[in-house]
Amino acid sequence: MTGFNTKLIFGKGLNKLTDNNTGAVNVPIYHSSTFAFKDIDAVNKYDYSRSLNPTREYLENQIAALEGASRGFAFASGSAAIHATFSAFRPGDHIIVAKHIYGGTFRLIYDYLTQLNIDFTAVDTQNLAEVADAFQENTKAIYFEPIDNPFLKVTSIRQIANIAHDRSAKVIVDNTFLTPYLQQPLQLGADVVIHSATKYLAGHSDVIAGLVVTNDQDFGDQLYFAQNAIGGILSPQDSALVIRGIKTLSVRLDRHLANARQVLDYLETRTDVIDNLYYPGQAGDESDQIAKTELRGFGGVISFEVKEGVDAKKLVNNTKLIWLAVSLGSVESLIELPYFMTHLELPVEEREKAGIKPNLVRLSVGLEDPEDLIADLEQSFQVAQN
Repeated sequence: MTGFNTKLIFGKGLNKLTDNNTGAVNVPIYHSSTFAFKDIDAVNKYDYSRSLNPTREYLENQIAALEGASRGFAFASGSAAIHATFSAFRPGDHIIVAKHIYGGTFRLIYDYLTQLNIDFTAVDTQNLAEVADAFQENTKAIYFEPIDNPFLKVTSIRQIANIAHDRSAKVIVDNTFLTPYLQQPLQLGADVVIHSATKYLAGHSDVIAGLVVTNDQDFGDQLYFAQNAIGGILSPQDSALVIRGIKTLSVRLDRHLANARQVLDYLETRTDVIDNLYYPGQAGDESDQIAKTELRGFGGVISFEVKEGVDAKKLVNNTKLIWLAVSLGSVESLIELPYFMTHLELPVEEREKAGIKPNLVRLSVGLEDPEDLIADLEQSFQVAQN
């Protein structure tokens, strides 16, 4: 049995893809758009890079190995990966989605997919009765993020899968916040797993990418059709960047987790400026036990609401070390206000319904020295109180 960290380095089946000439230890970047046939009757594995490229193929095998999947697919962005997944459904289909989802996914669903006569029902995925009641005769799938964004509450994949599979529906999970290092959704009952590889998998704020894995042969065929026909593929160069990032995933995430713990400990002392603090496993309800049993770690993202009298805009505008930027999961620490940034795509009434207020701060803890991050937050809180 090959261990997880070995798979990070070698991918699926200890696949050493080389150019057979130099012995290079890194996967070659195959820039070629087309590949020559030996003769007109030959059957080439590679003919055109949109259909299959050796560098992208290595990455696809790599993420499949890490997730325990039979097939993986790489796309030009996380949004492209989500779109390709939803393209498997048809007019008249019904899909259940979580109430708390990434703003770009909300936009894709309600500004585009509903126009194609695909129906959606939003539910609180922590409320299993509400989930079960939302199923209809034409429900084909349920889509959610195991750690919701931005409140970081944990949904049980195993419990949702039991409900969905009893009704012959697929379970689709966006597991960007955790990665296969901290959770492997297919092992818990999910049918399809999506990642914005832009985040922790690549990890360096230098590439946009999306990945999808599945063990479902038919769904995999539909994903490949979407990848090849719609063409939202990941380039060879960007595939190589994600491959490189994945190799250090576990060591980076270990540091993310350690840093997040220290920053969280500091924030817990600041009850003078913080009203509510959100982090997986600390909701104070049954989701905490789910976090302990279905996750190996809780990730590097912390959210909190500042008290009245503390200016949230001043807080994020005045950090010196922490970058004011969207995204998460990079080596750099990033801070933002979801109301004005990542969740701006949601109409105001939807943001209010979801409880996303202007004073909500989301912090992606990076790999800097935690003492420096805490000092930066400390000085910025002082500014925000003046």
